[in-house]
Amino acid sequence: MFIDRAKIHIVSGKGGNGAVSFRREPFVPEGGPDGGDGGDGGNIVFQADRNYRTLMDFKYKKKYQAENGQDGMKKKKFGKKGEDLIIKVPVGTEIIEAQTNKLMVDMVEDGQTFVAAKGGKGGKGNDKYKNSVRQAPNFAQAGGFAIERDVILELKVLADVGLVGFPNVGKSSFLAVTTSAKPKIDNFHFTTISPNLGVVEIHDRNFVLADIAGIIEGAHKGVGLGLRFLKHIERTKVLIHVVDVSGSEGRDPIEDFEKINNELELYSKQVGKKPQIVCANKIDLIGEDSQKYKEFKEYINAKGLEVYPTSAPLKKGVQAVLDAALRKLDEELQHPTPEPEIEYFDMSIDDNDPDFKTVYARKEGNTYILEGKQLQKIFASTNFNDLGSMRYLYKYVEKSGAIDKLIDMGLQEGDTIKISDFEFEYYDEY
Repeated sequence: MFIDRAKIHIVSGKGGNGAVSFRREPFVPEGGPDGGDGGDGGNIVFQADRNYRTLMDFKYKKKYQAENGQDGMKKKKFGKKGEDLIIKVPVGTEIIEAQTNKLMVDMVEDGQTFVAAKGGKGGKGNDKYKNSVRQAPNFAQAGGFAIERDVILELKVLADVGLVGFPNVGKSSFLAVTTSAKPKIDNFHFTTISPNLGVVEIHDRNFVLADIAGIIEGAHKGVGLGLRFLKHIERTKVLIHVVDVSGSEGRDPIEDFEKINNELELYSKQVGKKPQIVCANKIDLIGEDSQKYKEFKEYINAKGLEVYPTSAPLKKGVQAVLDAALRKLDEELQHPTPEPEIEYFDMSIDDNDPDFKTVYARKEGNTYILEGKQLQKIFASTNFNDLGSMRYLYKYVEKSGAIDKLIDMGLQEGDTIKISDFEFEYYDEY
């Protein structure tokens, strides 16, 4: 089964907590601090692999989590770093941040890697907090938070030339006779239900040719298999527009040509402007001297496009189409069409989260609740048996303006303030 889109949830590893520990030596206060640092959490890393062809692996497994960092230990031993989780995807996969729908990275090269969620930093052990005044710190730093996010994986085939046209006009046959690909060929619509790729060897050169299926009238709105396959055209540089010039299914070739181009234009202005070569297929059924073919050729030529009469199964005219495609490719390489500007997801917000230091205050019944990412980290680092550690927590809460917010909500002496699962009674020291 060809799967080209999937949504998954990724979670990096949490940083390990720093250790609170004291060595046992005579004449050293509290034995001397020797708590080691926690290990960093593992990253979520995507890797492009040419051996993968679809996103099938993500159809059933939706959550991916890296290993947490190990907590620090006594004798200044650092915790082990959490293992990175490497997620392999096909070459050509776009990774999109689901909440903003912005592109994070386009995996276009085999072996390319991308860190989509960084692991939390390991917390510092109490050994790092000793100084000339505080010689026996009885607290350590909690490990950094893991990063969680939903991402969309979208696969777009990497091809130089794309075959477009109505179903059953001969695209698969053209691919079969020009490459070593073995597409399914039959006389009914939507025989091709996934993009097929093949390599064309020509004049000591080669290029990748793709059969882009599923385009019919209304495809840009998702009719038929439209949207699933229209996106695969975005990466191609040249289009070979295959038309059943014989009208064997009762349709008019000129109308077919215009309808397909209209769908391309409605889907994307950029796609609609791609260079085209028109392949007048099934010419063996009517002949080049027929009035129908002459009218079609005259109409297409008037638009400034080349027309090549072909019969794919008989290989008639196929070489001329491939030669024209190669020429168009060379023109594109010399004078590439400008790519539209893409707004990428800003990965720096993971390191500079503006929400990280904010302390939020709210009231539930008679309880006043304080929440915040940095508050949670400081709270987790607090030793409630150590006066200095508790004082640091209180000063942070006070400087954040959270106490003033609670007072505005009606906080009075004796009321309960809750941070995480810990509740304490508010006392105004002034």
